[in-house]
Amino acid sequence: MDSALKIIIADDEPRISALVSDFFTAAGYKTLVASDGAEALAVFGENTDAAAVILDIMMPEKNGWEVCREIRAVSSVPIIMLTARAEEFDQLMGFEAGADEYVTKPFSPAVLVKRVEALLRRDRKIEDDADKGLTVNRESYTAMLDGKQLELTVKEFEILCYLWENKGRVFSREQILSAVWGYDFEGDSRTVDSHMARLRIKLGDYGSRHIKTVYGLGYKFEV
Repeated sequence: MDSALKIIIADDEPRISALVSDFFTAAGYKTLVASDGAEALAVFGENTDAAAVILDIMMPEKNGWEVCREIRAVSSVPIIMLTARAEEFDQLMGFEAGADEYVTKPFSPAVLVKRVEALLRRDRKIEDDADKGLTVNRESYTAMLDGKQLELTVKEFEILCYLWENKGRVFSREQILSAVWGYDFEGDSRTVDSHMARLRIKLGDYGSRHIKTVYGLGYKFEV
């Protein structure tokens, strides 16, 4: 278990910390718990190799926003804000502080684990095992094809990553909308089609070979 990825959990509610810790431990992770912001920074300072940090906002000593900013100044570790503060202002504050994800209470611990795992996949450099001509790096938001950087919009890049991280799986337009644009997006599925068309053009022959339309279902990245 020594090789297990570390997850830092900072929350001043012991019940919440214990619940989240139990679910991550069951999923094979090693958890490190802090009860306030200052302790969270101390724990991170001793465990800079942590795979992710989960922060409550309203904590003693230092709030979650402060902790997030201080960690982000020295590390690109995925940070998830877990809080009862659900107002848009609070969420914007979290993202501006450098958070990667914002989860509001009440929440599903099982879903939280999956969301963190999705962030961990995105944080790693992805290489196509079937065709080394394309590499994608989420940390720098760059995609290289045959040694040349692709000029992709943010949404085109997110679509490419989403399909590539889930090679072989078919996703409906609605699933892609939710994953890339968010559940609150008010557009329709034609938005996905137009972005997919532009993405294929920019990828050239590679796009034609690997990004496939599955009639009546949606799209997939074909290996």
